[in-house]
Order: sequence, then C-alpha cells, then structure tokens
Amino acid sequence: MQGKVAEIVAMGPSSPNAELEASLTLEPEADDFDLPAGGLSPIRRFLVRADGDGLRLDKYLAGQLADVSRSRIQKWIEEGAVLLNGVVARARARVCSDDQITVTPSEAPQVCAFEPEPIAFPVVWEDEAILVIDKPAGLIVHPGAGNWGGTLLNGLLAYDPRLAAVPRAGIVHRLDAGTSGLMVVARTVAAQIDLIRQLQARTVAREYWALVAGPVAPSVTIEAAIARDPRNPIRFRVSRALSAKSARTFVRCLAQWRVPESSSIISWIACQLETGRTHQIRVHLESIGHPLIGDPLYTKHLPSALHAQKWLSRQALHACRLQLLHPVRQEQMAWSSAPPEDMQALMRQLGASEEQLLAPSKSCFEVSARQPAVGTNLRRAPRARIR
Repeated sequence: MQGKVAEIVAMGPSSPNAELEASLTLEPEADDFDLPAGGLSPIRRFLVRADGDGLRLDKYLAGQLADVSRSRIQKWIEEGAVLLNGVVARARARVCSDDQITVTPSEAPQVCAFEPEPIAFPVVWEDEAILVIDKPAGLIVHPGAGNWGGTLLNGLLAYDPRLAAVPRAGIVHRLDAGTSGLMVVARTVAAQIDLIRQLQARTVAREYWALVAGPVAPSVTIEAAIARDPRNPIRFRVSRALSAKSARTFVRCLAQWRVPESSSIISWIACQLETGRTHQIRVHLESIGHPLIGDPLYTKHLPSALHAQKWLSRQALHACRLQLLHPVRQEQMAWSSAPPEDMQALMRQLGASEEQLLAPSKSCFEVSARQPAVGTNLRRAPRARIR
C-alpha cells in the first residue's frame, strides 16, 4: 500500500514529538547490506502439514520464517543448525507431512562485538521502527580494521541500547566516512529486514548533491559495472571483470560556475542511485571525466588548477534526500537535508545564492524541482552507457 508522501526538511530545533529532532550540523556511493545474519530468536520448532508435503527444506522454512532471508536459512542448514526429524539435513532435502523440524538460529556476532560510545549525530526523524540521521562528514559508519571504535554504530548503541539486539545496530546501508547526509537506521529486526528488501528491490530513493570538475551535461545516466582496483585495494573502478557488480547512477546538472581567476568549471550536480555499490558515485563520475572536488582518492581528469585547492578536506558529496516506504506505517515518507557548512562555503564562493543552499523541497529528478542556473551553457544531454 502506498500512501501520501510525507516531506520532511531537516531544519529547526528538537521537538518533543520526535517529528523533527535536531538541526543539522553537519562507506553503495552507499554500501547496502544483506539481510541480517542472525540473533533473531531461540530454538524454533515446526510440524510439517499437508500443504508443505514435498517441498525442499530451505523453501519450506523460507515460507515459515518470513523475517529471515533464504540465504541465511541455507547458512543455518550448512552449519547443522537445522534438524529434520532429529537429523542434520541438507537444503535440498524434501519434507513430508508430519515431519518435525528444529531450527537453532546462530546469534549475530555484531550483537556482542561492539561497545556503546557517546557520539554526536543529528537525528532528523525518530519513531518506534526507524531513525533517520544526518551523518556528519568524517564519521565512519561501521567498525572495521583500524577503526574498531568511534563509529556511528558505537554511537547508535549509546543512543538506544535496545539496538544491541538488532544486527549491526540497525544499520542497513553505509555512507563513506567523507560523505555527509541522510541515512536510515532500523530499530527492530522486522524493520531492518523490510528496509533491506526495499533496498534490494531498488525502491528506496537516494539523492546526493555533489560538486565536480568540468561542465556536466544536463542529464546523464551512467551504467557501468564496478570492481575493486587490483592495483590499489582501497580503490574501485569501472570494470568488465566477471567479479564486477552492475551499477547505475542518474545525474542532473543543477548549475555551473567558473572558478575565480581560472578557466576551470565546477558543476553542481544531483545524483540518484539505483544500485548501492561502494564508492559508486565517486567511481562513476571519475569514469566520465568529472571527479568530485576534494576527493582524496579519485582524481583522474582533475584539472591542474584544481589539484591545489584547499576548499575541502573531503569529497564534496552530501546525501541530501531520502525516500522510502515506512516499514510499519506503510506510507511513503521523504526527508531532505541542506549541505553542511564546508560545502555551503564553497558554493557561496563559487556564486551560489542562499536559496540554492537550502535543502531540496522535492526530488531534483522531478522536472520542475531544480532548473540549471540562468546563463549556464549546458550542452545537450547524452546517455553514458559503459559496459
């Protein structure tokens, strides 16, 4: 069921009803996570009825455990956590009427691996099922090698201790450490699975604002698979390798400005993700000759005049709008966020008006949402399809 879209612009002070909870201060580009890996419940027992007769074991359990992914069920079977009539079974085993199945779910390691830490982050929306936050640039989302503390996950555990019972403290997608902006966090396992399935179905609308080098066409679609760069393990690149993952990014140019005392052009663009690969926007924009301003990793095609810029200490990328189907209310909801001060300062320096610095009132991919700035000489829009 799809209801009326609720538009929420992140602005103003906290309110006791949690409708707008904090003014903004401020690794998919976003990484989308798979379904939770466990920690769901104690032992589960099932008696197969006539309507289940003849089904594969994994398919039968998928129908009984609606809150668990098929891949996770298969993992439990491989681990010997599923017994069919008291015997460890294979996923391909067929069940019969009156068979008894016992499932002992394995606990998610994230439940006990991380500690709560008081970390500040603005909460834009809060209810019983989800949190929407505006991640500051510089905040790492998830603990990993070299960063086992001081992350958003640690902060979420301190903000709401109940999130310790949800895999990854409710995180369903990532933003790079240097990227700011909106993220949704699930407060229950059911909400987390719902959100991840929405991400997998590509029904979550995620829009970003970015500042990039060079004049960008009015409308571009970049369709190019992405894989890790074998020459640099922290980089990704457009690739035709079998291991490459399909990725699609939609781009709209909102304005162009000439850099003072330079012939270089900087474009202000909006990007919409259909997929959620690591560094997707950064890789895709670099691949068509428009690297992000300030990006420390993806600098190919960056004009020499912009190499020495000191405007930003991170990539000029901000997740400005998020729209999804609320997992409990079953209505479409949307939130928007203005760019943080460092991006605003650069945009002002380039010539942006104060109105252009406001959070988007609607999707930049709606025809009337944003028009290119008057006086920009935008060339005809191509469709960039890179295989």
